[in-house]
Amino acid sequence: IGIEPGHIGRLTERFYRVDKSRSRQTQGTGLGLAIVKHVLMRHGATLSIESEPGKGSTFSARFPSNALAKQGEEAVPTHGR
Repeated sequence: IGIEPGHIGRLTERFYRVDKSRSRQTQGTGLGLAIVKHVLMRHGATLSIESEPGKGSTFSARFPSNALAKQGEEAVPTHGR
């Protein structure tokens, strides 16, 4: 359904939920996008969020080209563990 612009920058914060009236029992803990952001960071990737209220949202993960592996090869990390 789309997200108001004022919420976009906070969506990847732990426990942040746009609709405060939703409880953990019905709509999760607010950890999903925070976990996604940290996993992407470990791979040198970024998360971008585009949204238009009333229309919808697009979530995109972008990986650096040097982190991509050819079919049958293992990816080489872009940074240490």
